[in-house]
Amino acid sequence: MTYRTLLAILQSEADAPRVLDFALPFAARHESHLIGLHAEALPVAMITPMGAPAMDLTHEAQGEADSRQAELRALFDERAQTEGVSAEWRGYENVSGDSAVSGIESARAADLAIAQQNDPDADARMVADVEALIFESGRPVLLIPYTWSGRSAPFKKVILAWNGSREAARAVFDALPLMKEAGNVEVLTVDPSDTLQQDAGMAGAAIAATLARHGIDVTVRTEQSAGLSHGDVIANRLSDTGADLLIMGAYGRSRASEFIFGGVTRSMLQSMTAPVLMSR
Repeated sequence: MTYRTLLAILQSEADAPRVLDFALPFAARHESHLIGLHAEALPVAMITPMGAPAMDLTHEAQGEADSRQAELRALFDERAQTEGVSAEWRGYENVSGDSAVSGIESARAADLAIAQQNDPDADARMVADVEALIFESGRPVLLIPYTWSGRSAPFKKVILAWNGSREAARAVFDALPLMKEAGNVEVLTVDPSDTLQQDAGMAGAAIAATLARHGIDVTVRTEQSAGLSHGDVIANRLSDTGADLLIMGAYGRSRASEFIFGGVTRSMLQSMTAPVLMSR
């Protein structure tokens, strides 16, 4: 298995360079075809205080959207050509102007989607609904911290957050190519408990054995939370080991159009310090 088709979500001129700094070398390394995707919001008709349509303002907003779309496409095309990566551009106009939501259908035909974690200080136009992409696309999403800088390289130390769930199992095999090129993979369990199927002392052993059969250098680590949240335990382990990738399942449930996340998922989305691959 390898990643032959990648989708890069480019929400704005702020995150595009960072996403491309990661996605283009990644695509070159895996000999992937890279799709760049950006969406612009349809201009909302302006109304003057007298009730007449303000056509000039609507045209101005449309012009700004067209200009931004063209600039991002030019950036994507130029950089893909420079780095010799097979690439294509998909531009959209819709009500939301959300590139992650607009990318859900494209993601379903891709091996992996790449997007930036949202910056909490960014304005609304520069924030994409990456949660919807994770929960609705059915594909793994690799999120880059908004503080990340540099170019992507093969991951050296990977932590797999393992709890034996369906979502965690999905994440393992979605991330298999990344673990194969890594120097070491640590299977991390937090507060494992005895079940009818498994003794707590053996938590993580079976998936570690499976990874070892793929030629992966794998170790198993168990942590006790001791009053901390599981998200904090995982974050501390990332810091202690210097791991450069976290692999985990995405947990939560949908209520109408609002996503309610499990604690670890929410914590990682808000405070990731390294790239995180999430699968639902």
